[in-house]
Amino acid sequence: MAGKCDLCGKTTQFGRNVSFSKRRTNRMFKPNVQSRSMVINGVTKRVNVCTNCLRTLVKTK
Repeated sequence: MAGKCDLCGKTTQFGRNVSFSKRRTNRMFKPNVQSRSMVINGVTKRVNVCTNCLRTLVKTK
């Protein structure tokens, strides 16, 4: 699955893991991207969508 939302453009963010001893290591925050089929302009398409956008779409219907 792609690591980018096709609707909002949300991608991987970077940060640090901080242990109890304050040692810092790099890490990634990946968006929860799901592959869904949606009707866009009367055409069914497979779209990679983050779960936040999925919830918003359900609310607007």
